[in-house]
Amino acid sequence: MKLFVDSLDQIEKNYVTKIDRRVLFEAALNGMMEKLDPYSNYIGPEEISRFNAQVEQEFGGIGIQIELPETTNRLTVMTPLPGTPAYRAGVLAGDQIIEIDGKPTDGMKINDAVGMLKGAPGGSVTITVLHEGSSEPQKIPLVREIIHVATVLGDHLLPDGHWNFMLDKEKKIALIRISSFSRNTTKELKDALEQVKKEDVKGLILDLRFNPGGLLSSAVEISDLFVESGKIVSTKGRNTEERTWEARKPGTYSEFPMVVLVNRYSASASEIVSACLQDHNRAVVIGERTWGKGSVQNVIELEDGKSAMKLTTASYHRPSGKNIHRFPDSKETDEWGVMPNEGYKVDMNSEQMQAYLLNRRQRDVYSKDGPTASDYQDIQLQKGLEYI
Repeated sequence: MKLFVDSLDQIEKNYVTKIDRRVLFEAALNGMMEKLDPYSNYIGPEEISRFNAQVEQEFGGIGIQIELPETTNRLTVMTPLPGTPAYRAGVLAGDQIIEIDGKPTDGMKINDAVGMLKGAPGGSVTITVLHEGSSEPQKIPLVREIIHVATVLGDHLLPDGHWNFMLDKEKKIALIRISSFSRNTTKELKDALEQVKKEDVKGLILDLRFNPGGLLSSAVEISDLFVESGKIVSTKGRNTEERTWEARKPGTYSEFPMVVLVNRYSASASEIVSACLQDHNRAVVIGERTWGKGSVQNVIELEDGKSAMKLTTASYHRPSGKNIHRFPDSKETDEWGVMPNEGYKVDMNSEQMQAYLLNRRQRDVYSKDGPTASDYQDIQLQKGLEYI
């Protein structure tokens, strides 16, 4: 500590220009985190609201998903979220946002646009959009609301804005996708399961591909929905007692067979669920070997919640006791991640994955006339989307 204080004092007194002490403190914090593991990090005041929104899957906004395609370099609406202010006002998939509150968006970074469009519920914002095939811009005044981003999705959106979960109506095969594990995911999944039960579901595909994880509690609750008894997962850390979660029979959906789809981007909480269902022979796991993240992060509030630290405090273990975590020196031949069941390994090359992502995105977009195969063929699929 003396070394740190002396160094800080020297910088403040003698550095060529004046520098904010807060900037130095945060740089030091980030430096400490970099010496730990890739999943531990400091979350500053500028990032805390976005982090909380990701966990809660709720925020104050207008209800659109936007991207900045390289082909046009214009803010583009990928889809309006059903039931939101933008959806009700007539914002359409493919609309280009050319102004926000009268400020042109040419050259505007996506983070700046997000900052202007998000805000406290009840606040107003006006966007000027150019509909596809139209030459006349349209000003659309909007009032922000609490936006809830669904984490449980179906095969495609219906005209009423609800998801279709029944992939094969004749054979009664349902498809339910989970995009991440948030506080509301268990409730959303229960609602979807009750819906397909009413349609006499005979088999379920649980799609966890591209799911980066989320809350441990959510992964435990969801595993418990499908397993009647036995260990779900256990955690152990240096300064935390070993803890084990057990499945309980009440409320279990055990009347239909299941498969779980995973790929190389399925991580953390999605690995807990797929490993649990595989170890209990509740589901057949199909796809690629998963990411290999077997560590638990605890979010520690700092400055009365104005900032936070995400710190790795424990590791988790699947019911069989096998290792999931991929350590820095792990080889492909080592045991890590969740492997598909024997005979069900399905690898995707880059071209196949691009084609899948394009097809998936088309079915995730709702527009009045429905998506077509050419709607988004020029969108750069590897760039992240932003909800606002």
